Amino acid sequence: MFKIPEDRVYSEHHLWVKKKKRKLARIGLTEYFSVKNLEIIEIDLPEEEEEFERDEVFGSIETIEEVFDLIMPVSGKIVKVNEKVLEDLDILNEDPYDEGWLIEVQLYNPSEVEELLPPEDYEMKYLEDIEDIPPEKFLEEEE
Repeated sequence: MFKIPEDRVYSEHHLWVKKKKRKLARIGLTEYFSVKNLEIIEIDLPEEEEEFERDEVFGSIETIEEVFDLIMPVSGKIVKVNEKVLEDLDILNEDPYDEGWLIEVQLYNPSEVEELLPPEDYEMKYLEDIEDIPPEKFLEEEE
């Protein structure tokens, strides 16, 4: 099964948001995304200082099967990009909630965070989906 930390909220696009300060949040991919899509082979993230409205595409993730748009869960300005993730994509699978964060955003409208899914709602929404994933997706890939 996959982890869903209680100290953050979640978007329907499989991103988590964790407030660091009143107007600063860290955003990353959920473990559910990694489990469901297996191997991430490329990621495209925005530059610092770029601004996005909620629901805008701010980057993309390519897996061995397809390319996914990253949809901004909140409005704001990018203040930091996690360079470690760009250099080592394995971090996204190994530690998506700590070392594997994607961006930090200065929030334009902090109340948007409250509009996202609490952990229990995110879990309930995708629990049925995860049960449909073939067991081989949970196994380590053999080389």
